Amino acid sequence: MSTPDTTIVAAPIPPLEWPTLLLALALLAGFLALTWFHATMPWWLFVALGAVLASWYGSLQHELIHGHPTRRAGLNAALGFAPLALWLPYPRYRDTHLVHHRDERLTDPIDDPESRYCTPQAWAALGPLGRSIVATQGTLLGRLTLGPAWAIGGFLLAELRAVRDGDAALARVWLGHALALAPLLVWIFAVCGVPAWLYLLAFVQAGTALSLIRSFAEHRARPEIAHRTAIVENSRVLGPLFLFNNLHVAHHRWPHLPWYRLPAAYRAHRDALVAENGGLVYNGYGELFRRFLLRSHDRVVHPLGRAP
Repeated sequence: MSTPDTTIVAAPIPPLEWPTLLLALALLAGFLALTWFHATMPWWLFVALGAVLASWYGSLQHELIHGHPTRRAGLNAALGFAPLALWLPYPRYRDTHLVHHRDERLTDPIDDPESRYCTPQAWAALGPLGRSIVATQGTLLGRLTLGPAWAIGGFLLAELRAVRDGDAALARVWLGHALALAPLLVWIFAVCGVPAWLYLLAFVQAGTALSLIRSFAEHRARPEIAHRTAIVENSRVLGPLFLFNNLHVAHHRWPHLPWYRLPAAYRAHRDALVAENGGLVYNGYGELFRRFLLRSHDRVVHPLGRAP
């Protein structure tokens, strides 16, 4: 068993993290270039590049939520406020994700906003068609094909109901989102002339699907809190795309660590982290595809009804 190097975790974080700032500027520049030159490339290449950009930008937003690359929350939010995927306001992502980091409630169908589990009551209320759609998303193929529309539609419907029922704070969030969307839509459709179907396919459907690969097996419902968070090792392509959030146990243990320090922290503490999470480790995303492309990762209904 290796001896943990605690200096990696304890080392001070600089007031300005250049790797994250440069990544943010590169992604925004990439978005402007891709939309401006969309007519010079085949549609499938635009979809592939748009999906990568949208997913990578979502990973960047996740990093900003955790206090990077500066110590000014407003400046960090400004770097991630552009809604490239159109449907998710940055403040909502920030608020729901920070609630998700209450580890004692991980996977709970009600208390964890990022849980994919249902309570027995919610499962019964879905009806035959809804249960079939949700059950299909227990497989990786179902998550990639049906997951984006189901996640986006369910989120927007819940937000609309809350605003309709008088949630004034949420209404202000959506007003701010509309103001952020307006110049973005002008750029995409009026200035660059990107066809709406092409942008939606690339940045909304395919981009969301790519991000769902990361979240597919991040957590499993277990009685022990430490056993609920997984690790995906040896991910040389998707790992950087997800800003090493595939090492999810390390992120939940040290949520303050910037993305570029997570791999070293994980390597230094690997034995302890794997022992702590009960050995819930996958050897790359290839293993997830082999095991769960057509087979459910876990039951849909939370095995205990609620997280204990």
